[in-house]
Amino acid sequence: MSQKTEKPVLSGQRIKTRKRDEKEKYDPFGFRDFILAGLNSAGTDLEAIWKFLDQAGSKVDYRRYGEVLFDILIAGGLLVPGGSISQDGSISQDGDKLWKTNACVFEAPEDMVSMRNYEQVFIKLMRRYKYLEKMFEEEMKKILLFIKGFSDIERIKLARMTTLWISNGSIPPTVLQVLTNEHLIKDGLALEFLIELFVTYKQEVGNAHLLTVLKKGGLEGRLMDFLPPNKRTEENLRAQFEEKGLSDVVKLHLAQASQEAKRNLEIQLHDDFNDNKNMKEIISNIKELSSKHDIPEHEIIVLVWTVVMTQVEWNKKEELLADQALKHLKQYSPLFSAFSTTARSELALMLKVQEYCYENMNFMRVFQKIILLFYKTDVLTEEVILKWYKEGHSKGKTTFLEQMKKFIEWLQNAEEESESGEDED
Repeated sequence: MSQKTEKPVLSGQRIKTRKRDEKEKYDPFGFRDFILAGLNSAGTDLEAIWKFLDQAGSKVDYRRYGEVLFDILIAGGLLVPGGSISQDGSISQDGDKLWKTNACVFEAPEDMVSMRNYEQVFIKLMRRYKYLEKMFEEEMKKILLFIKGFSDIERIKLARMTTLWISNGSIPPTVLQVLTNEHLIKDGLALEFLIELFVTYKQEVGNAHLLTVLKKGGLEGRLMDFLPPNKRTEENLRAQFEEKGLSDVVKLHLAQASQEAKRNLEIQLHDDFNDNKNMKEIISNIKELSSKHDIPEHEIIVLVWTVVMTQVEWNKKEELLADQALKHLKQYSPLFSAFSTTARSELALMLKVQEYCYENMNFMRVFQKIILLFYKTDVLTEEVILKWYKEGHSKGKTTFLEQMKKFIEWLQNAEEESESGEDED
């Protein structure tokens, strides 16, 4: 089989390349100068600014210089690390250096009407050049890291514009997570920026939408991370946010923190059981953790029930299940008793037992026996059991009321006899 021989190449021969294959030199300063000249010609007329930007997209490469473009539209010039504007490579126009423009967010009035007018420039630009949307998200992650280099009023304007960009979907709320940068937190700038943004969002879009943004941004459980390390207390966080009328944000944070604490408590309880720790030590650990995170007792007792019921593989034969369940629960009665010291906690436990028995069919006939066990071991009082019978029942109402009927009658008779005895005395 014949092989194609390569043609000899003369030494020093130049290989021609097509013009379209030649990569244009990256020249951010040249791009900047072109954009600055056009913006300065447009002045403060936002419609003229938009028309220039629209037409410029066909003359210069926004795909390549999108970051520079957004630097200019936000800060007025080409940003360098730290947040200052570069004066390198500037050109002269009428004897003046051209390195910055006033046609930008930082030079606009800080009132929301002006901010919304500038918002329209960004919306139109990204609708016209869709590829800029992803670039804008990356740009904002960079810009937010530079806020230390901006003035107080520039940070306020940026926070307000960021509010508008998040609310209109130009950027996701997750970009705010970059504010947890150590140097921004240490100086209190991250918290200051976040609070300004939250206040603006509440005023402009509404409280319900603000709380939704917190959840979508994964921030509801991370608010403490924005406080300087030496000020990370619940009291300080509450004071900072409530002072600005953000009490609902605090409530959401506390709810999330409580959920996280309960997950940790559940893990702790599993570990204590697996390590075969004695009941006194387990109770002490739960009390310490619940006190630290302010978890109410009626939530703890439900969690205790849930974990206890996962500690055994239940017999599938219904006739053997009751004895197994009662034997298992009896050994944990001191634990249940330690966290059912209020009527609310007792009722929460009863309702949880009822729900469990209803959702696990093999336990349907065991409900009354479990309640009787808890009554005998002083976990539940007759007052709460009678209250449940009158008004607390929900799932499986008919079945469980029928099961409890004789026991309730016995309790009522015992109560009447006790009252009768007291009257005779």
